[in-house]
Amino acid sequence: MDDTAGAGRRVRGGGGAARRAERTAVRSEFTRYIERNIPNLDILTEEGLAIIEANADTVLEEIGVNFPDNPAALALWRAAGADVRGDRVRLPRGLARSLCATAPATITQHARNPDRNVVIGGKGLVLAPVYGPPFVRDRDGGRRYATIADFRNFVKLGQMSKWLHHSGGTVCEPTDVAVNKRHLDMLHAHMTLSDKPYMGSVTEPARAADSVEMSKILFGADFVDQNTVMTSLININSPLTFDATMMGALEVYARAGQACIISPFIVGGAMAPVTVAGTLTQVLAEVLAGVAYSQLIRPGAPAIFGAFVTSIDMNSGAPTFGTPEAAQITLGAGQLARRLGLPYRSAGAFCGSKLPDAQAAYESANSLNIGLLAGVNFMLHACGWLEGGLVSSYEKYVMDADQLGVLHRLAAGVDVSDNGQAMAALREVGPGGHFLGCDHTQANFKTAFWRTDLLDYKPFETWEEEGARDTVALAQARVHKMLGEYQAPDLDPGIAEALADYVARKKAAVPDAFL
Repeated sequence: MDDTAGAGRRVRGGGGAARRAERTAVRSEFTRYIERNIPNLDILTEEGLAIIEANADTVLEEIGVNFPDNPAALALWRAAGADVRGDRVRLPRGLARSLCATAPATITQHARNPDRNVVIGGKGLVLAPVYGPPFVRDRDGGRRYATIADFRNFVKLGQMSKWLHHSGGTVCEPTDVAVNKRHLDMLHAHMTLSDKPYMGSVTEPARAADSVEMSKILFGADFVDQNTVMTSLININSPLTFDATMMGALEVYARAGQACIISPFIVGGAMAPVTVAGTLTQVLAEVLAGVAYSQLIRPGAPAIFGAFVTSIDMNSGAPTFGTPEAAQITLGAGQLARRLGLPYRSAGAFCGSKLPDAQAAYESANSLNIGLLAGVNFMLHACGWLEGGLVSSYEKYVMDADQLGVLHRLAAGVDVSDNGQAMAALREVGPGGHFLGCDHTQANFKTAFWRTDLLDYKPFETWEEEGARDTVALAQARVHKMLGEYQAPDLDPGIAEALADYVARKKAAVPDAFL
């Protein structure tokens, strides 16, 4: 089931010595992206879906969306047949959906290690780490502003994490590097410290252009022109506003044939209505307009239906996570995405907790499992998220990454092959026996059950003798172990030199800016 590949030196020898050497050897295992063998959970009826789709068309036709400070976008919309008045764009019923038809249903994102390419769409599920927090937390240093050293550590943890398929993007915000230059260091880290797929910068169109140029150094210009090597997050300024900065980044990536996640940023009750159907209507309208615009830039540009959704605590105003309403929206948006024929991004290890504690575990598990059932194809924030997205947590990163193995096993479905039926075992043991020593158990015990790399299942006495460590302490030890064992993947020296030179030249060309 694991479909893993390992890199590590085996010590020659015989018997127990060889087995001990194999167990202790440094290994960098990875698992192929998930391909579901289970059905999606559909929460909306055909009638409910039709109502929401009709209402979304009404929003686009009668209310419209804003494209502020972007005259080129307004001109494109006008030429496409939209009603443009000032910054407001109203789309005739059906226009957005017809434009979206040219976006591909599946996207292959290439990694510099071809074994780690991912397919986004269909029955696939690609898991990517936390994105965007300005703070980090670990058991040693507590909560603090993130640095580029932290950023590189998280990229290394992602490279070493067996169940994670994607290196991600802004795994934390390195505040010790100038705002106008940190994207260069972040991309350089993803490109050199990992050989998994990565995300590009979206904080300014020029930074998106740098992402494309650095990717051309890594992959070759011709390859980038013909293939998707980046997936980037384009957040809509909900409600119904497409700001010029994000749209500028989208324009760069769409022209370059690189994938964009068109993702409304929804906090129910603040950026969207308080009802599930009302929020789904707004989400669909915003995605339709965003994906349609990407197709105006370049028909066939890869695009992903995004839905970042949380509710709000009506007493404090704080966002809440892992709630049933967010689950309903995640499930419903999956149905809408499939009907639109687009890959779907949603869910993650979301939580509002300040620590990697029971609240964090409950909320994250709720969101992760709903994402699997909702048919999510690209799951950003799959590990490391803490404090409503303000914090990247070292310990929670490895705790979440360990639990992603559960999603892999659940997605595989139930084996009903001859081996899965286990009739030979039932015949061999018969009434009153046990299965521990039977041939079937001996043949299958290594892969029969998902096994954690983190959690403690030892007897109480052993656990107590080893220091009575809780899960956070175990996670801290695992972080130290993984970073201590990290080995950078091979990279052609000429490419490495060209990347370093590009970063150095771009950083030297302008003064530092921290705003």
